[in-house]
Amino acid sequence: MIELRSDTFTKPTEAMWRAMAHAEVGDDVYGEDPTVNRLEADAAEWLGKEAALFVPSGTMGNQLAVMTHCQGGDEVLCEAQAHIFWSEGGGIGRLAGAQPRPISAADGRLTAELLRAALRDSDIHYPPSRLVCVENTHNRAGGRVTDVPTFTELADLAHARGLAVHVDGARIANAAVKLGVAPKELVAAADSVQACLSKGLCAPVGSVLAGSREFVARARRGRKVLGGGMRQAGILAAAGLVALHEMVGRLAEDHALARAIAEELAGLDGIACDPEAVETNMVMVDTRGRAAPLVAALERHGLRADHNGPRRLRLVTHRDVAGVSATQVARIFAEALADLG
Repeated sequence: MIELRSDTFTKPTEAMWRAMAHAEVGDDVYGEDPTVNRLEADAAEWLGKEAALFVPSGTMGNQLAVMTHCQGGDEVLCEAQAHIFWSEGGGIGRLAGAQPRPISAADGRLTAELLRAALRDSDIHYPPSRLVCVENTHNRAGGRVTDVPTFTELADLAHARGLAVHVDGARIANAAVKLGVAPKELVAAADSVQACLSKGLCAPVGSVLAGSREFVARARRGRKVLGGGMRQAGILAAAGLVALHEMVGRLAEDHALARAIAEELAGLDGIACDPEAVETNMVMVDTRGRAAPLVAALERHGLRADHNGPRRLRLVTHRDVAGVSATQVARIFAEALADLG
């Protein structure tokens, strides 16, 4: 079965298994797990921030950022299909007591122009605007990347208006590889950033949340409130260290495969796919209203895909499908489409 539903299906590498088996551990809630401490220090340097916090998931990292930056009744602005708004169980309101305000962007990229149009003057009728969240890469927009100038302009505007800026960088490594820059350059203007180790970087569990020392200290308290104190977490952090130091460079292979798949699918009748829209490791396919039936047909032929609504289907490349060819994927699509008539 070719697994293209998500890069979250990646398995740990052999180096990760070895690192986990021999990890030096302690009680991380007491700050005494040396492997977690090393991961947090290395992640902070990687992201260009003063400190970092190891958390079980990207969702926890994002929600901790909102809880740390905001108080009850504050407004959080984000793109309308951003993961933090769309796919985190209403956490902005439920956990932080804040109010999300979505801003629609045609390609998922939140810009200074869009933010400027959405910001309101201070008025007792409005919630105080406190935080802007940017997703990079943008999942539901098909892995689209926000470049350094675009993000910096937006962050400068937000800061000038008194708002903090958080980056949901679940796939920030993919964005950095696509642009040929270091992750720290992409998020230099951010007050905080969450980065996943468990997607294309192949670690089994975990993300990091980075920012100033004061921000991370407050987020650590929030992590405890949410039950995120993991005790001998060095076993997991050991895999995260391998992810950080050994797995970033190969992401270009995933991007190349995604582009090749899009080019092959673009030639098939019954679907629409734009190779020019593929920027990282995601391929979005317009199924012309037959997403669910096509997903089922593809699985019968040995390929798993995910669908976003009745029209769109998503394919995500990753290390564990590195041996799959674009021609092979296109052949399975042709067979599945033939089944549907």
